[in-house]
Amino acid sequence: MPELITGSAKPLILVVEDEAPLLTLLRYNLERQGFRVEEAADGEEALVRVAEARPDLVLLDWMLPSLSGLEVCRQIRRRPTTRDLPVIMLTARTEQQDAVRALDTGADDYISKPFDMENLLARIRALLRRSGTIASKGVLAYQDIRMDQDAHRVFRGGRPLHLGPTEYRLLEFLLQHPGRVFSREQLLDAVWGRDIHVEPRTVDVHIRRLRKAINGPDEPDLIRTVRSAGYALDAESP
Repeated sequence: MPELITGSAKPLILVVEDEAPLLTLLRYNLERQGFRVEEAADGEEALVRVAEARPDLVLLDWMLPSLSGLEVCRQIRRRPTTRDLPVIMLTARTEQQDAVRALDTGADDYISKPFDMENLLARIRALLRRSGTIASKGVLAYQDIRMDQDAHRVFRGGRPLHLGPTEYRLLEFLLQHPGRVFSREQLLDAVWGRDIHVEPRTVDVHIRRLRKAINGPDEPDLIRTVRSAGYALDAESP
């Protein structure tokens, strides 16, 4: 799957969360993306974990037993060894002033529950790139389409495009190989993964959605259908 973290030095994420079901969900999704995960169920345990083995990033719940997430964040920022440690605050609080408090306390980012997992993963990767833990991915472009992989945003002719997670990954793969024709089976392996069973015709559905998202009125279709072969990011000749 795209965006997987590979290699021996996989980033370590400390998840500080006292809700067991959410903790399990976060661990599952982070490990699927190739991260190592440590857990802490309260604020005091979180500070012990950070001192024992400095993680690369902390996912920190606001409402915790013993010490609040805000106090944990304050103490992380006071320590010279963790002053620059990336912290994302997770909270059920939705008031704008709460976001300001979290950021003023030293959190690098703030996301409200319930949250979209793809959005959270994108923010984690962005912070890890900013801190130099994982390499920056940069920008992909073809004709007037531009994909900022670090910001997880796509533009055509300067206007933002709104893509679902699968359409984003599909376009990202095609942008990496412009002009090359891929069969449905090759796209399934590259975008969905070899260990996930998906019908080949599913690719057609997502190609239609991708076309609808990227092609505005009077704009040429940049996805070419090659009969009996597959698809390519390749403008049709007039």
